[in-house]
Amino acid sequence: MPGCVSSTRMAALSSASREPRFDPRPMIALGMADSVATRAPRPTATAIFARVAKENPRVLTVRQLNGFARKKLEAWGTVWVEGELSDVNRGATGHFHFTLCDPRAEARIRCIMFRNEVSQSRARLQNGELVRLRATFSLYEPRGAFQLVASLALPVGEGDRRERVERLKKKLHAEGLLAPERKRPLPKYPRAIGVVTSRQGAALHDVIRVARGRAPVRIVVAHCQVQGADAPRSIVRALRAIGRVPGLEVVILTRGGGASADLTAFDDETVARAVADCPLPVVSGVGHEVDASVVDLVADVRAATPSNAAEMVVPDRQALSRELASRTRQLEQAFDAAMHRRRLAFERLGGRIADPSRALERVAHRLHAARASLERSVEARIARGRHLNGQLQHRLHRQDPRAALGRDRARFEGLVTRLRRALPPSLEARRRRLAELDARARRTLGPTLA
Repeated sequence: MPGCVSSTRMAALSSASREPRFDPRPMIALGMADSVATRAPRPTATAIFARVAKENPRVLTVRQLNGFARKKLEAWGTVWVEGELSDVNRGATGHFHFTLCDPRAEARIRCIMFRNEVSQSRARLQNGELVRLRATFSLYEPRGAFQLVASLALPVGEGDRRERVERLKKKLHAEGLLAPERKRPLPKYPRAIGVVTSRQGAALHDVIRVARGRAPVRIVVAHCQVQGADAPRSIVRALRAIGRVPGLEVVILTRGGGASADLTAFDDETVARAVADCPLPVVSGVGHEVDASVVDLVADVRAATPSNAAEMVVPDRQALSRELASRTRQLEQAFDAAMHRRRLAFERLGGRIADPSRALERVAHRLHAARASLERSVEARIARGRHLNGQLQHRLHRQDPRAALGRDRARFEGLVTRLRRALPPSLEARRRRLAELDARARRTLGPTLA
């Protein structure tokens, strides 16, 4: 690719459709006549002055001329140009001034890049760097110096690298690694976080400072290289190691900002797959906002800077306290409002209900009457039972076998007594009778028996 604007682009830029119309008034102001199709005799100075005095042309100041030239140059629009940086100087305002040289020819042009544009550029603005600039033509009016105003600086070869990155993005997208549904949510109140970054980088200090300022949290650091040829392998080892640390809840993969060439490790396929395979949610905090790296797309959450990553992961203790106080006030207000509504409802119901003391008196009176009636009924039943029991006892006494036996025994004893009284005389009489009969028999039968 040529060092300056390509011939195709220059042809497009110099086409008739974009070429500004020529204004002859400055030429007239400098004493030059309009060009004519046919050659005429060269006028004398007197004739020229007479013509100028007659036409009374508009005379421009140098400032007006430079402003007119600047507007015409800026109307050309945007161009892309490649070259080597030299005389790089950063001003006190943060703007960069430098010279862009053609390494193949003796050609150079002064350039300026404003501070806001510098932060979004991927190339290092250092002497000797080969860069590709997106710029517009301009003129520095105080000195009438022709210059380019650069809006973006890319390293030479950035196009090839971006093409490789785009192919990798399409490949990972086809595998589903960039799908939103696979993104894991971050824990709301983590107690331990992991940080994968360089111990010497400012990113680690930013993460620790922001995290410690927001809430007490345990921070485990896995050191790795974040730029250079060995950076991808180092990042993969650190991610695998920190994924095995017990108790961690989320991982921050971060580094500070830099040129595009310094961030190639975060467009590496092995690093992207290590982020996808990490068992913990991963927050990518690469301090470069111009474009999203492959790691930014694969990570569960993308942060703009290391500090922003810490803010996303660690909750703000003061904000939580304020939220808790606000929720407490809302709860108290809701409780008071609910109690007020219940009180009003009870009061309305109370107006519909009669005095309960009167109802209780009526119930007590009915209860007393029922108790007295029950007592009378019970006493009557007891009296009837006692009377019936007496009758039954009397009948039972009358029909008691022991009483009958007593009576029979008394009668028997009376009979025995009478028998005893009547029996002895009768026996004696019978005994005497028998003796007489025996004697008589002996007398009568005696000789026979002998």
